[in-house]
Amino acid sequence: MASTQAVCNSFKVDLFNGRHNFAVAGNAFYWALYVAAATNDKTTTAYTATNEHGATGTYVAKGITVANIAPALFTDTACLDWLDPTWSASTLDADSTLLYNDTITTPVADASCAVWDFGGTQSSSGGDFILQLPTAGVAGILRLA
Repeated sequence: MASTQAVCNSFKVDLFNGRHNFAVAGNAFYWALYVAAATNDKTTTAYTATNEHGATGTYVAKGITVANIAPALFTDTACLDWLDPTWSASTLDADSTLLYNDTITTPVADASCAVWDFGGTQSSSGGDFILQLPTAGVAGILRLA
């Protein structure tokens, strides 16, 4: 079984409850990488180490900090933009990623935001593993239109 790409249902409710702060001095968000056996989906409520990729190169448990979050408005679409996460000198075989908030603890710690499936295993062998995110705006990876 594999992860299924989705914005997590708990994240949708958490947004309306004001639990996530994407501002420059806001919460700390992370990208975690998962292998094919992971089953994260819209019902995922929090980061889990189950089927997370093992440590290699600069990849460590719980993933990497989301850098340079920049909320913006493009025409009538609000979206988030950030730097492409990069794990250097890594040997990785990952099938999906989970974006989660490492700051909030209520109603759960490490609250999930969204799951992205890569459509198959993506690999690096002692080099950079880069999540190339879409350009902000209409194609932004997390947006409200």
